[in-house]
Amino acid sequence: MDSLTITIIFIVLSTLIGAFIKGRLRDKCLLDFVDDLINIELKDGKVIWGVLRLEATGLELKYKEPYLDKGDNHIETSFIIYKNEYPNIQCIVRYIDQLDDKSNERRSRYLNSAYYERVLRSTKRKIMNLFATVRDSVMEVVNLFMGRAKQMSGMGSVLSSQDKYVSQMKTGVFSALNTSFEPLLENHLGKKVILQMPREEKIIEYQGVLRDYTVEFLELMDLNYRSSDKEEVRKADILVPRSIGTIRHLGEN
Repeated sequence: MDSLTITIIFIVLSTLIGAFIKGRLRDKCLLDFVDDLINIELKDGKVIWGVLRLEATGLELKYKEPYLDKGDNHIETSFIIYKNEYPNIQCIVRYIDQLDDKSNERRSRYLNSAYYERVLRSTKRKIMNLFATVRDSVMEVVNLFMGRAKQMSGMGSVLSSQDKYVSQMKTGVFSALNTSFEPLLENHLGKKVILQMPREEKIIEYQGVLRDYTVEFLELMDLNYRSSDKEEVRKADILVPRSIGTIRHLGEN
């Protein structure tokens, strides 16, 4: 096999692996809200609403109707928040009375499965946590193997010419081993918990069912929610950045 063919194979493999991992890196809590009408409350007080579309690099809210920005005199049909802007999010809210029949049915399945899927999600996170714990050692073994392979006649020159693509594949594979495993939260999945969140220079508490959590977000379902004392209480599901919200108590089930 000539070097050109090998280079093409490495390029294709690194591209496929990168594409697969990129798709897997979308936040699982955000995925539960995809295709639903949601409100995103930003820390500066701005609120954006629309139907959620999610990519690995960020999210987009598609407006139900085109919006005329009178200040700049142009039409807008969506709002994009890039992943590096997630720290600007105060809360993501899905009001139950805004959902259509399809979204409501999907939401009901998520809520009903919150407790029964706990063991499956917990086991998966533990396995990923184990791989994350030993990944440094595995990387050393891989580097040692590659180093020995490069010393072999014939194989060495081929592998050396593909260092760039080999590194891309190793980086991609091991980046997928990041884990959000939190033993204190695992025991409360599918149960009612009390979330504390700062608002208007005071701490507000919300009680809801802990559906899931990731490195970025806490997902609570079926809670009575309002963003301020001036608003009426409505049934909702919320996503709160873990940098803002804290699960402080186990609620009454």
